[in-house]
Amino acid sequence: MTSWRIAGPYFESCNCDAICPCRRIGDRPGSRAQFRFCKFAIGWSVADGHHGTSDLAGRRIVMVGYWDEDEKGAPWRVGVYVDKDATAEQRDVLAGIVTGRMGGSPYRQYATCIKEVLFVEKRDISLVHEPRGRQQLKVTGHVDVAARAPFDTTATVTCGVPGHDRPGYEVVVDHLRVQVDGLDFNFEGNCGYVATYDYRSD
Repeated sequence: MTSWRIAGPYFESCNCDAICPCRRIGDRPGSRAQFRFCKFAIGWSVADGHHGTSDLAGRRIVMVGYWDEDEKGAPWRVGVYVDKDATAEQRDVLAGIVTGRMGGSPYRQYATCIKEVLFVEKRDISLVHEPRGRQQLKVTGHVDVAARAPFDTTATVTCGVPGHDRPGYEVVVDHLRVQVDGLDFNFEGNCGYVATYDYRSD
């Protein structure tokens, strides 16, 4: 198997109120989402990464999707965007990593929940990660997410997608807008989460 790794800053948002009940808060494990349908957008910037000898640094990835808490196992259905400057190989590798189809730490941490990949597309993606500052995620014409401010809490909050071993913090989001066939939602004042991630094939 070809060795791979991607690492960098991470920003996500879903339609729950802060703090999202899916997250681990102190010693309390995550629980059922606040609403029947969890609808989300996740952005990863690849600050450092490779697949074999191929460099993946500088690439950007966005995943949008939903799950139904009343469906057995609450499986995720997702779509994946990779930035338009990626090669076809990079697109396939990065989509395979974040959906868990290439195994490794994403598969162990969260991706066994993904039942269906609705699409993989190259698009114009913009991601902004300012520590304790502005967080923004955009896929031109399809996704627009912006964080308002860190959520005021002294609790330790972690999320399984970047990994519970990664330090992070909850944010309040100005807006979460997704316009895709079969995935069309718009929320304001909902939750978000900021952290780093480090996914590896081993």
